[in-house]
Amino acid sequence: MQDKVKEIEFFNHHATSDDYNVFTEAASNRLVDYLVATSGLEPGGEVLDLGCGSGVFTDLLHRRGFQATGLDLSPKLLELARRKYPELRFVEGDVENLPFDDGAADGVMLSGILHHLPEPARCAAEVYRVLRRGGRFVAFDPNRANPFMYLYRDRSSPFYSSVGVTENERPVKASEVAAVFSEAGFLTFTGYIGGLSYRYVASSLARLALPVYNALDTWLFRPKFMRPMSPFVVTYGVKR
Repeated sequence: MQDKVKEIEFFNHHATSDDYNVFTEAASNRLVDYLVATSGLEPGGEVLDLGCGSGVFTDLLHRRGFQATGLDLSPKLLELARRKYPELRFVEGDVENLPFDDGAADGVMLSGILHHLPEPARCAAEVYRVLRRGGRFVAFDPNRANPFMYLYRDRSSPFYSSVGVTENERPVKASEVAAVFSEAGFLTFTGYIGGLSYRYVASSLARLALPVYNALDTWLFRPKFMRPMSPFVVTYGVKR
């Protein structure tokens, strides 16, 4: 089970010094555009941004015409979000027990949160519950098949670093995430995305290598046969 106390402590502490938006502004915009286009979310709809953190993606959804609500477990990050985006709605809550009515949303975006859940089935069930029939979800998470994500963030790697992550985190396997949402009742699909430039990582040593990583990521996973090894898995689907 996820240790929620440690999750909250980690992100509350991080909120005192940084907004935890690890991507550059251009990468954040590209990612949200890709997620919206891939999932088929229609502007104007009610979209829940789960794991919203400081509200960066919630704001980007709002700018694209969605009625966006952000949800996060960390009260400190939500304080930061409300200061930055006072016109938006932010709710404190747990993705495994969402404080929303059945069928309340047209869409759900899971902002890099599934890889924090040792067992995401409860989250998938809650996403299914709060979506209307025909509603859509989209999730992105670090890909275990990506060599950089595996070497740096998987505990079985000899180069694993625990700096800047919680005990719950691990890269995901695309097939396993898709299976969880399919079992919850969704018609589910898988995609991949790379070329998202980082502006920040917690490890000062890894930060020195960011320019090299960003440069490699822009071209290494472009060929079709390399896409399943892209840094991020995108899981999306429709409530039947």
